[in-house]
Amino acid sequence: MDFLNIHFMVSGITVNILIPPLVAFAISFFTSMGGVSGAFLIVPFQMSILGFTTPSVSSTNFLYNIIGIPGGVYRYIKEGRISWPLTWVIIAGTLPGVFFGYAIRIKYLPNPSTFKFFVGMVLFYIGLRLFKGFFGAKSDIKKPQNNDSFKVTNVSFNLNRVGYDFNNQRVTFSTKGMFLLASVVGIIGGIYGIGGGAIIAPFCVTVFRLPVYTVSGAALMGTFITSIAGIFIYTFMPMGGIVYPPDWGLGILFGLGGLAGMYLGAKCQRYFSERFIKTMLGALILFVSIDYIYQFVGKM
Repeated sequence: MDFLNIHFMVSGITVNILIPPLVAFAISFFTSMGGVSGAFLIVPFQMSILGFTTPSVSSTNFLYNIIGIPGGVYRYIKEGRISWPLTWVIIAGTLPGVFFGYAIRIKYLPNPSTFKFFVGMVLFYIGLRLFKGFFGAKSDIKKPQNNDSFKVTNVSFNLNRVGYDFNNQRVTFSTKGMFLLASVVGIIGGIYGIGGGAIIAPFCVTVFRLPVYTVSGAALMGTFITSIAGIFIYTFMPMGGIVYPPDWGLGILFGLGGLAGMYLGAKCQRYFSERFIKTMLGALILFVSIDYIYQFVGKM
């Protein structure tokens, strides 16, 4: 099967052409149910398994998001499970953070070991929040009685609060609070190369207690928009006279797998309980975070 091996110039790695899309498909199918593109797991796969450790790994991750996310977003829009006010608040907060995150990534976190530790700490906190919400709540979102009840309706929006109906329940949250959270998350997402929306999804579920079914589409859309900005920054805005464009070939392969995985994941989301989705995300995030923290501490 050596004839399927391809060498990628930017990343400097050689890999079977089938591996990136298959890995991306498997990851994104499950993570897209929680509003996460899967980029937070694509990063460690590229760094630890493929050996792609330069800052260009972040811009390659942005490319994966741009290609893969439309599949999931399309399904959420088609099924009426996307809250547009939540989407715009997330985008407004995370988009500026990408610029700050880029500067921090290049200036202060160029070393792979340090970057992995940073990633590990961020993911560890998110994982704990998810599991805290899981064990602290006895109730779960009820299964919809019909398709109409499983759609976002009666949306209200102002500078103070956003509200909408979903599954026969009224959901509200603070506009300013969500914007502030999105701004902080945007910086972290810019450093990590995941656009910010992927991190904000667990926060929306655990801090603002929004139904994961309505958060997923908004978070993915936010990640998509900020990823466009992120790839532009890494490709055309030099830091210290150097730019870090994506490995286009590798990013496209990951993206194609993500496109199929996110589409099917979004389509199948309604058949999985919210409790299952939270537990799955928490377990995946904690596994990766503990591994990265252990690698850093072991070298001290």
